[in-house]
Amino acid sequence: MMMSKDEKFEFMWRLLWLGATIGGVAYMVSACRTSRSLETVQEVDLARYLGKWYEVASFPARFQKNCTCTSAEYKLNEDGTISVLNQCFDTKKGKWQKSTARAFVQNEQTKAELAVQFLWPFKGDYYIIALADDYSHALVGTPDRKYLWLLSRVPEMSEKTFAELTQIATAKGFDVSRLQRTKQKDCAPAQ
Repeated sequence: MMMSKDEKFEFMWRLLWLGATIGGVAYMVSACRTSRSLETVQEVDLARYLGKWYEVASFPARFQKNCTCTSAEYKLNEDGTISVLNQCFDTKKGKWQKSTARAFVQNEQTKAELAVQFLWPFKGDYYIIALADDYSHALVGTPDRKYLWLLSRVPEMSEKTFAELTQIATAKGFDVSRLQRTKQKDCAPAQ
């Protein structure tokens, strides 16, 4: 079957995006067994957590290099898994980049520990470690403390909320000096 130029580009982007995460995900999977635990929120109502989240800040990751206007959208699948659509605007290429995944609940009691799979059989941890009562913002990290994301339902977050989330992250053992804010202004419409 012949692929169009756009299909080839999307396929290559997905391979690059996923390939860059394989090493990190494999490391996370093995490191999780030996790293200290990471306390999550007590309970997540997945129906309320679904929907679109904007990345306000994160630890730098190879698979997000040159990304601005980063967001993630979560939808419930019929089989109980969660579909994930990550997208960002690649400033170097001048194009929107998309990557899809499936997330699996790992802790049925809290629903705050998920495993995200971009490429079978590899899964990466996604722990919800802080969540606003109104589900307006969240803090997500990994037990090995290599990845951290500050998420919001709107593209920007107040400095007060940002400071509160970074305090929580620090208390949980994350080096918040590594945080980089994600540009969310002047974003081109997503395709």
